Amino acid sequence: MNKQNLLYILCICFFGYACSKQNNTAVKQEEVANNGGAQTTNADGVTLSANGTSDTYQLINNVLGGSGDVIEAPDCSHPSFGKHITQVFDADLKRYVFAFHIHVTPDNDKCEDSDRQRNEIKTYDKSPESLKASKDERVLYRWKFKLDAGFKPSSDFTHIHQLKPIDGDNQLPIITLTPRYKAGGDILQVIHTGDTEATSQKYIATIPLADFRGQWVEVIERATFSFDGKYEIQINRISDGKLLLKQAFTNIEMWRKNTTSCRPKWGIYRRTLQPDALRDETLWFNDFNITEY
Repeated sequence: MNKQNLLYILCICFFGYACSKQNNTAVKQEEVANNGGAQTTNADGVTLSANGTSDTYQLINNVLGGSGDVIEAPDCSHPSFGKHITQVFDADLKRYVFAFHIHVTPDNDKCEDSDRQRNEIKTYDKSPESLKASKDERVLYRWKFKLDAGFKPSSDFTHIHQLKPIDGDNQLPIITLTPRYKAGGDILQVIHTGDTEATSQKYIATIPLADFRGQWVEVIERATFSFDGKYEIQINRISDGKLLLKQAFTNIEMWRKNTTSCRPKWGIYRRTLQPDALRDETLWFNDFNITEY
């Protein structure tokens, strides 16, 4: 075989390999799109994104639920409204997002009347192992949310995100993001609740809520789940990239006694002791990512 023929064969092999790689990449991208934005590779973790076509509850459960239901919505107390989590097209992001709806009345807490109401999604004990944090594991959480321009938080609590034990000492979350009414100006608080009384209920960050109203923001959290753990949080406004918060904490209690795993929750969970001070709300979320690293 002469050199010219050998060179021709090598070129054919190279371009054939390159096309095969490109086609495989396209197939993987199509699989991700068809799965509603669920990215399941080790590098990128798992992502739940709205797609505007799938049944909303089925989409959420397919990505986060494993074999069960991870949605805690007040549908049964307010059947005339229908599903309290929907998908809507967002003009700012120019894509579909999740809309979490809550009504001062008659919505309640998991179909039980009380002084609080919730509309949340979560991972739980039957979710895939990659979506639950074990002791000493490190997890990256990345997600987007937007509060309405006229959003009114409760003076008690209005939790929109929690990192919480699934079992064991799981009455209170470890990390909470909650908008709160304050006479001098509404705020967003990051709350840490430790394993011991000495470390419980510490407000580790406070930001003016005015920075959030009517604006999409992206939250990035890194957590090491141990008694002497680590927690980092960064929040950027998407429209202009402004850094709203960046804090890092070491030797912080991120685990509880008798706990086997921890999980995230997102949505709206608020107390309604003063209903006249509240209003019907919609919170928008998208691109919930969970990555173990």
